[in-house]
Amino acid sequence: MPISALTSLTHGGCRYYHHRSPSTTTPSLPLAKFSSLTLKCNFLSKTPLISHPGNKRLGLSVVAMSFDAGVGVMGTKLGMMSFFEPDGVVVPVTVVGFREGNIVTQIKTDSTDGYDAVQVGYRRVRDRKLTKPEMGHLEKAGVIPMRHLQEFRLQSIDGFEVGQKLAFEELFKEGDFVDVSGITIGKGFQGGIKRHNFKRGLMTHGSKSHRALGSIGAGTTPGRVYKGKKMPGRMGGTKTKIRKLKVVKVDNDLGVVMIKGALPGKPGNLLRFAPAKIVGKNIPKN
Repeated sequence: MPISALTSLTHGGCRYYHHRSPSTTTPSLPLAKFSSLTLKCNFLSKTPLISHPGNKRLGLSVVAMSFDAGVGVMGTKLGMMSFFEPDGVVVPVTVVGFREGNIVTQIKTDSTDGYDAVQVGYRRVRDRKLTKPEMGHLEKAGVIPMRHLQEFRLQSIDGFEVGQKLAFEELFKEGDFVDVSGITIGKGFQGGIKRHNFKRGLMTHGSKSHRALGSIGAGTTPGRVYKGKKMPGRMGGTKTKIRKLKVVKVDNDLGVVMIKGALPGKPGNLLRFAPAKIVGKNIPKN
C-alpha cells in the first residue's frame, strides 16, 4: 500500500490509521470513504469500539497491550529490613503481609463485559463499612465482605471460579519476578529542588536567588510557557508501578513475603502484585 493511501489521527490517547480506497484523493473524508480502519490503543478489548452504519464493510482490528501476564494478589506493606542471603550478601527487602481475603469475586468474560478478567477481593471488613451495592455484589458471589476489589485482565480465564482463594505462595515462589503497584507517599506542595532535583543558586551574600525557580521561558517568542514545564507543585500521592522485583523470601509460618527493593507507600499501604511482564517469556517479542 502506498504511503499516500494511509493517514492517521490521534484522539483520546489512541491512534487511528485510515486505509483509503484507490478512488479516495482527499484525506479529510468521512468514514464512509474508507475501506478499513485499524485502532491501536493501550487497553484490552476484543469487541468493536467503533461502528459506522454507512459502511457495513468497515473492518476494525484492535491491538491489546495492557493485559496482565497472570493473575495476582494484594497485600499490605509492613516495612523494610535487611536480609542476609546464604552467601552473606546483605539485601534490602520490603516485608509484605497478607490479611484475610484474596478471593475471586467475579469472572468477567468477553461475551458479558467485552473483555476477560478476574476480579479479586482483599482485606475483610465489617458489613457496615460497605455500601448496599457493594454488599450485594459480594453476597452474589457468596464471599465475605472485603474492602478492596481489583481486576487482573488476562488472555485466558480458564481454571478460575468465583469463591476461589488465591495464596501468594501458590502463585509465586522464591526467585520469581513480580510487578508491584501502589500509591506513593504524598509530600504536599514542593518546590523545584525537591520535586525535580533542580540545582540551587549561590548561597553567598550577593546572590538574590537561592532556591527560586528562575526563568521559565522566553518573552516575546513564544510568549507563553510550554506545557509540561517542570515547576513547583503537588508531589507524590500518585499510583505507580515498579517492575521486575525479585521475591527473596516466602515465609509461610509468619505469613509474610520479602521483596527486594523499596515498594510504594508507607507501612500499611495497599500493594498489588502481578507476574512480571518479560518479553520472550510471557509477552511475545513482536
